[in-house]
Amino acid sequence: MSASHTPSTSSNSASRVARSARERDGASEPEAATPTGAVPSDEAGAEDMRAPTIQDVWRAQDIVRPHVYHTPLLHSRTLSAMTGATVYLKAENLQRAGSYKVRGATYKLSRLTAEERARGVIAASAGNHAQGVAIAARALGISCAIVMPTTAPLAKITATESYGANVILAGATYNDAYERAREIQAETGAIYIHAFDDPDIIAGQGTVGLEILTDLPDVEAIVAPIGGGGLISGIAIAVKALKPDVRIIGVEAAGAAAMRDSLAAGHLIKLETLSTVADGIAVKAPGERTFAIARKLVDAVVTVEDDDIIRTVLLLMERGKLVVEGAGAAAAAALLSGAIALPGMRTAVVLSGGNIDMNLVGRFIAHGLAIQGRYLALRTLLIDRPGELLRLLSIIAEQNTNVLDVAHHRAAPHAPIQHVEVSLTLETRNREHCDQLIQSLRDQGFSVVEETSVFAHP
Repeated sequence: MSASHTPSTSSNSASRVARSARERDGASEPEAATPTGAVPSDEAGAEDMRAPTIQDVWRAQDIVRPHVYHTPLLHSRTLSAMTGATVYLKAENLQRAGSYKVRGATYKLSRLTAEERARGVIAASAGNHAQGVAIAARALGISCAIVMPTTAPLAKITATESYGANVILAGATYNDAYERAREIQAETGAIYIHAFDDPDIIAGQGTVGLEILTDLPDVEAIVAPIGGGGLISGIAIAVKALKPDVRIIGVEAAGAAAMRDSLAAGHLIKLETLSTVADGIAVKAPGERTFAIARKLVDAVVTVEDDDIIRTVLLLMERGKLVVEGAGAAAAAALLSGAIALPGMRTAVVLSGGNIDMNLVGRFIAHGLAIQGRYLALRTLLIDRPGELLRLLSIIAEQNTNVLDVAHHRAAPHAPIQHVEVSLTLETRNREHCDQLIQSLRDQGFSVVEETSVFAHP
């Protein structure tokens, strides 16, 4: 995957649009009205009850600019060729702490009063929001506690602790952690920092959209992942205010499609269960604000299967030299899988995070290679006599197939008497190569069964 940084010199037209919009909207005194259809959440404070506007996103950009990276927008020839769109990757996996979350957290904490800062902050997170809050809290000298689900990747837990936060593990999902964090908040009086359903958080995440417009002012579509909806909401607010014709498309994991289901129902839906490798977007329900914003400004929400996410993680790693977590790969996976078709359109795809657990990397690679037909697991029976295993391996060698592992089971309970079971893991080129090998073995009299569970789902 050949990638190049889009030069910022192309930003003049975007800057002119932004400047004229600021003048038109009176950005020097940005009192924002609540968008039509916005539903207030139960967070505290009258000011906090409104939904953010473009003026809030501009204010957030001014505040967070010294503290976050303006991440590159990388043109991907590989994804462009594979999808028919002209694809640019917004590499938030290269952001501080490895995700866009530091943007919203930095802006939110910067707006706390001295009294609120003295009380400390608490948040619930599967990992990326945790790190963003921890970094912002340390920079501002605020004590910080983070409640994370027990299933959170170890890399995210240890990173959050390294930024000075007190990490508390509770429950199996983000929603479980959220409930525990609220209990602790009630006990301690700490300020709760919501992961997504907060106007300052949304405004901070919206700075991703402003950067995309700066680097690619003629963008036609933006694709971003959805968990609770803070990122897609912030991007939509920023981009639709300046370029209303740009298509905003959200992507959820099929096993965590709370926003899609809520939009289809016309009201908030809370999922009973979650099932996805993309832990960063595994949220049972979107926020009230983010749902209202998405209903008004997001053009479409689609879903992708875990296998497509894993394939995309592997492709970005192998061809783009980009390490991206499951949630961070979801938007690109939607394009690659055909869930979204944007032929010929200049499309920015947000890689929202790169904090993949190293324990998962090997499993993702193995599973991804298996579903691409580059690993093949077979089981067969051999007559228990000298030379049979050699004959089997010779046929495999003739097909230019590398043997990764051989297991010889003489006492297999379902093997007929005087037979042994042999399991093999092979390195192959593609699915066609797998099929050719299996057919060659069967032509030579071997009864071959292809295993589908050798590389179990992560």
